[in-house]
This record gives sequence, structure tokens and C-alpha cells, in this order.
Amino acid sequence: MVSPGRRRRHDPVTPRNVADMTSTVRAAVVQAGARLFDTADNLRRAQEWIRRAVADGAGLVVLPEAFLGGYPKGLDFGVTVGNRTPEGRELFRRYHDSAITVPGPQTDRLAALTRELGCHVVLGAIERRRGTLYCVALFFGPDGYLGLHRKLVPTAAERVIWGQGDGSTLPVFDTGRARLGAAICWENYMPLLRTAMYAKGVDLWCAPTVDDRENWGETMRHVAREGRCFVLSANQYLTRADQPADVHPVQGDDPATVLIAGGSMIVSPLGEVLAGPLRGGEGVLVADLDLADLARARFDFDPVGHYARPDVFTLGVDETLRLV
Repeated sequence: MVSPGRRRRHDPVTPRNVADMTSTVRAAVVQAGARLFDTADNLRRAQEWIRRAVADGAGLVVLPEAFLGGYPKGLDFGVTVGNRTPEGRELFRRYHDSAITVPGPQTDRLAALTRELGCHVVLGAIERRRGTLYCVALFFGPDGYLGLHRKLVPTAAERVIWGQGDGSTLPVFDTGRARLGAAICWENYMPLLRTAMYAKGVDLWCAPTVDDRENWGETMRHVAREGRCFVLSANQYLTRADQPADVHPVQGDDPATVLIAGGSMIVSPLGEVLAGPLRGGEGVLVADLDLADLARARFDFDPVGHYARPDVFTLGVDETLRLV
């Protein structure tokens, strides 16, 4: 049983000056692959991608799920029901060693970069907390490291290698002009998580992912229309040639095999695709987000405002920290 005060309805969103919502934010999503077991190089590449996007005028840059730590697409870690192999345990050991601590040296370097560039960054990573790994979205701004969101439910076989986050990391950060939040990959399918984020006033919805299916774009457009927010989906583009020779994904060992096919995109609050989807390689998508479109879109639909029925529906969110 949750003690009083821990499970609560969302606090009201503090209103901003209308003038703050009539500016334009240039946003970028990075589509690039993360190489397993080479966190140092992935960090270097993340910094290069961020600098490239900011040089193009971006004030917000979003990078894919698990960019630091890697996404082991096609690996089974030697797991069958009721059995684990020594080889799988060693593979997990290598993956565990590639994860990062938060805060730690990698977040320090990214914080220094965003302070230098004066930008906001949302980046996917694998966090190591003792023996457990978590898929996280890291937030940075002109003041440095802001915080993180831990994925609440690892999808399917991801549960073999990642733990579950709790309700203590569902942040929405006020950038001064818009509110920034994130849902990782299939969290975007969770109706109650989406509602909780809408209630926190998210304007810029970041979706680090590795879902490269064609219908992922439909989900991103739905979230944008439902939440009346901008959606920035950053996916990896990864080939077999980018992975170590001594791991063998189920897709095969042909170097040209595409493991994660991209599909990054940027969507308006009315579900219009502003950039992307990007396929066939790495790259950066850039779009100018007119923040006045938020009010225009919410004119006829606000899921937690004039189109809500709080007399009929309520949502309780337990934001207690439960990870030791």
C-alpha cells in the first residue's frame, strides 16, 4: 500500500507568458548507429553529431535510444526458458561494462558540451546501477546535466538485459520557451504514460527509439495529434559491419545487412510530418518549430484541459523512488 502523499494527481502546470510561446525553436534529430562495446567512440560520435546539428542552428538535439551503451539487435545472450549459457553470461558482462554510470564521466563531458554550445540535448543511453542495467533518456541544457528518464517497461526480450524504471523519473523540463520530455520506444504505446506526460505540460515530445517499422511513423503522428505537441523521433541506423566480428546476430554476418533501418522524423502538433522519415543511412533532420502552433493545435483539443472529463476520469501516478 502506498503511503499518503506518494500517489497523487499531477500538480497544475504553471502558465508561461504568451510571448514565450510565439518564438521558433530549431530542432534536430540525429539518426546514427551505436557500436557495441565501444562507448568511448560512441560518446565521441555523439559529440560530433551534436556539434554538427548546432552548427546548423539547432537549439535542441535528440539522439537515438541506447546510443551510449548500444542496442544489441539480434543477440540472445544465450537465453532459453530455464537456461543461461556461460557464453551468454560473458556477453552480458561485456555489455554491462559498456554501460555508463549517471552521473559519471560521460554525462560530465556532455554537460560541458551543452554548456559550451548553449543547447538542449536528449540522448539515449544504458545506465549501470550495480548489477542492473536501465535504458534511459538523458537530458542536458545550457546549465549542464538536467536529469534522466528510465524506461518503465523493457520490451519483450529487452527484459532479459534491462531492469524496469519507476515513477520517480518522469520529468518534464521547462526550457524557458517550451517544456521538454521523453518516452522511449514502445513507451509511446502506453496510454497512461502519455496522459501523465500531457498532464505535466509537455510541448516537445522526444522519442528515442530503435523501432524501424513503417508503422512507427503512424504512432509518432498519433502522439503528436493526441498530445498536441511536437514529436521528435530519433532512431538508429545500424549495419552488421558496424558491430564486432565476434558477435553473431540472428540476421546473419553479411556486413551489408541492415540491423536497424532508421525512420527518424519530426512531427507538428497537428500530426504533419515536418522532416523525414529518414531511411537508407545516417544523417540529421532539422525543422523550425513554430511554438505558436501549440496554441493553434490546442484550440479544438486539449487532452488534459477542455477536452478532458476529470469528473469522470482521474489518473494517479506513483512517483516514489523505489530503486536502491
